Amino acid sequence: MADTLEALTAAMLDAASGAGADAADAIAVQATSLSADVRGGALEQAERAESLEIGLRVLIGRRQACVSASDTAPATLAEMARRAVAMAREAPDDPNAGLAEAAQLARDWDLGALELDDPAPEPAPAMLEDDARRAEAAALGISGISQVQTASAGYGRQAMHLAASNGFSAGMARTSRSVACVAITGEGTGMERDWHAESRVWQADLPDPESIGRTAGERAAARAGARKPPTGAFPVVYDERVAASLIGHLLAAINGTAIARGASWLRDALGSVVLPAGLNLTEDPLRPRIGASRPFDAEGLATARRDLVAGGVLTGWVLDLATARKLGLQSTANASRGLAAPPAPSVTSVALTQGQGNREGLLREMGTGLLITSLIGSSINATTGDYSRGASGFWVEGGEIAWPVNECTVAGNLRDMLRRIVPANDARPHATMQVPSLLVEGLTIAGA
Repeated sequence: MADTLEALTAAMLDAASGAGADAADAIAVQATSLSADVRGGALEQAERAESLEIGLRVLIGRRQACVSASDTAPATLAEMARRAVAMAREAPDDPNAGLAEAAQLARDWDLGALELDDPAPEPAPAMLEDDARRAEAAALGISGISQVQTASAGYGRQAMHLAASNGFSAGMARTSRSVACVAITGEGTGMERDWHAESRVWQADLPDPESIGRTAGERAAARAGARKPPTGAFPVVYDERVAASLIGHLLAAINGTAIARGASWLRDALGSVVLPAGLNLTEDPLRPRIGASRPFDAEGLATARRDLVAGGVLTGWVLDLATARKLGLQSTANASRGLAAPPAPSVTSVALTQGQGNREGLLREMGTGLLITSLIGSSINATTGDYSRGASGFWVEGGEIAWPVNECTVAGNLRDMLRRIVPANDARPHATMQVPSLLVEGLTIAGA
């Protein structure tokens, strides 16, 4: 199939050239996904989906247009090219649009070292159903669990090939395997729920379904009798499950698109302190068996490990070619793209420096405050960094969990919050965003 995808991208480039494009790039993606959902010990839903989709971007000078299709017939490719060229001729001139120069392109990489494509055979539907049943049974075996909302298992494989008129042509494939469970405690208006899910690139690395179901059940049972916390200014611990969201806000603020538009609360922070001294935020797109890893970006540039934040100081932006040109900088090989849109900057896999102690140590350091295990909705001002989110979790007194909490809001300012974080050491090594539990002082909690 890799040969088929490569041939498709080559055919699209030929069609674009024949239609009058000055330059073009093309992408072909074939995907397979399987899933099984179980409820009450019975199979509720099973799905299998297969797709083959293509996308083409053409440039006429500095004008560009993108088109996509799921039909790969030669007549369709020719019509796509004609339409894209016609659209590009009517598009506004963009001085930052354009393909990479030949000298910028990735040349040598070891795709096998990334181990993104599990050689194990595709799981049978019966195996996925059995995994979901086992997770559900384990959750129901936890005292206090009244029902399991859903238990599911899934598999996916995606192969892609990217080619451009500048000479770049390469492809890759990645697999994923997952099990998830959502458990409920209580009845009627007293219901509380929680969940657990695990996903891996390789089947052999996935935890057993029983452990996933048990964790979902234990988390839900611990939420029985949840109530609102007091209102006031308190420290907050973000559990490892949700701590990555804070770092996600930082990554959004240093994205080249936001910086180029001047719509970021960190637009003036390059070279400034954004995290506590001693903390690094490192992007590593070459981590083996991590779903976001890749040896080249969506514009054919070689990816590499780098510190986005070093010693607490912001060192650079997340850029593709267009945003780099607009800012007078060089691309950081962070281009990502879909089938029907031009490239845009996006991070791959990041890790925050971990602390010395565990989450329980953070709770003892906090004394009295809120442990957040779930976040609901958000109101983030991208320009000022003002932060407000719905939350649930546990109230902590004397460094120990006292009772479960629901229906509260936490608020602060991201610039101040991130400069005060204290990390634990519980980040999951397989996670795309490797961020441990975080203690943040001085947030405002709106509860009872």
